[in-house]
Amino acid sequence: MLQLPQDYRFGLRWKHLLFGLILTLAACSEQEAPPASPSEFPVVNVIQRDQPIEVEMVGQTTGSSDVPIRARVDGFLESMVFVEGSNVKQGDLLYTIDEVPFQTEVVEAQGGLAEAETTLAKTKSDLQRIRPLAEMNAISQMDLDAAVAQYEAAVGAMQVANARVKQARIRLGYCHIYSPISGRIGISAVEVGEYVGGGGNGLLNLVSQIDPIRVRFTIDEKEYLKFARRIIESRKKTETLKDKKESRSLELILADGSVHKHMGHIVSRDALVDSSTGTFTLEADFSNPSGLVLSGQYARIRTAIDVRRSALLVPQRSLVELQGSFSLFVVDSQGKVEQRKVIVGTKINNLQIISSGLKSGERVLLEGVQKVRSGMTIKPKLTDFEEIVSSSSVNTSKV
Repeated sequence: MLQLPQDYRFGLRWKHLLFGLILTLAACSEQEAPPASPSEFPVVNVIQRDQPIEVEMVGQTTGSSDVPIRARVDGFLESMVFVEGSNVKQGDLLYTIDEVPFQTEVVEAQGGLAEAETTLAKTKSDLQRIRPLAEMNAISQMDLDAAVAQYEAAVGAMQVANARVKQARIRLGYCHIYSPISGRIGISAVEVGEYVGGGGNGLLNLVSQIDPIRVRFTIDEKEYLKFARRIIESRKKTETLKDKKESRSLELILADGSVHKHMGHIVSRDALVDSSTGTFTLEADFSNPSGLVLSGQYARIRTAIDVRRSALLVPQRSLVELQGSFSLFVVDSQGKVEQRKVIVGTKINNLQIISSGLKSGERVLLEGVQKVRSGMTIKPKLTDFEEIVSSSSVNTSKV
């Protein structure tokens, strides 16, 4: 058996002892290291407030009055005395049609009237002469009856002639087409020189009264019931006021997402629910003094149909969803995390109403839900949460 030198064996033992000492010191160092501090996570307080529940309905704008302009007589369009797209007032002259044929009709009717007047004068004179003779039995009763009949026929002919004159003058008046309402007139459907009327192009233009602007929209049966109850309550509140209009509680959201600065109110509604669609049609008016909103635009109506008293709300991004179930990480005053199942209610902008599973005054984790687990202790950092608030919300406070 090979024997190592004694000095070598002694050095080897010292190496083993030194290595063991290093391992022991390292183990002691690991055991004596202080525990890592809890990680910091942002948390927010649960909001508690009276929260209006809003609903949005899709609709389309119309003028409060949209009146088509039509030619009521046939003829050639002689002039167009307005600027297309401008505002016109009730009674303003818009178009003229060639009057010559209708002036001829008036002259002809006046000639017939003059003839009827002459006949009436003659038969009246004859009757005045014959009646005394009949009373003296100088002429027969048959002659008197004939004279009376001729006079009455002349009176009837006179009335017909008068009516023809009036009708001819009315038709002549139709050659001047006036605006029936005040509003904005559109682009003309015809040009000067075209033949218009019943035998040609009857529709000339359209005048739209856009202040107020009207919006026609539909609402489903379920939401209608809530909406109708709100209207009834609103009417009760205004019964003692001079203004009996329903309260202006409707917002108009335009196609670009902007909110019209004037609130609106219901002015008309359908008589029944459409059984084929299950929807109910309503119309609302909104002040539009600047003329920004035009007839025919897409729009949405927003209004509150209910109010949840003392509702609890949390940021939507605090929620964890798994197979249709929702939960929140609730953080107590010591920083201990509890994952708790909750039942969610209505979505309010970027907040969510919690129907059950949460208490007032609690705090929930805002971010980092993937990094925590129930029972874990964290260092909570109370954070301001920027709430997106619609212009109709009753509370604009931050979390």
